[in-house]
Amino acid sequence: MVRFDLLLLGAVLATAMLTVHFEYRSRQLFTELDRANNEARRIEIDNDRLQLEKRAQATPLRVESLAKGQLQMRTPTPAITQYVDGEGVIAAGQAKPQVEIAGARLQALPVAHGKPARARSVAAAARSATAGDRGAAASKVRR
Repeated sequence: MVRFDLLLLGAVLATAMLTVHFEYRSRQLFTELDRANNEARRIEIDNDRLQLEKRAQATPLRVESLAKGQLQMRTPTPAITQYVDGEGVIAAGQAKPQVEIAGARLQALPVAHGKPARARSVAAAARSATAGDRGAAASKVRR
């Protein structure tokens, strides 16, 4: 009977030790979960702040001022805009939008036969013009 009592005492002690261990581990995991939730909340607040800053940075007025100041871009005016039709002939006296990309001036071409013509650079239009028209076209192109 003494052996059985010692065996039961050992089982009770082992159960008590395991209970203490699992309780300790449970508290550790709860603390880690609380830290993770706090970190997630902090990251969410940072994300909201960054989204607000992103919207503030992307306002049209700010983009336009940066384009003019840092990139030296300018708004196209009819005075500096020339249009080239599909054959490379410059249409005089018409005001249509012009875009400058990487040093090449692109111009919108008129609609021909119900289909919009492709925008081409002034240099490409001048190259595609016939030899007789090339001198006239090149003299009209502003550089």
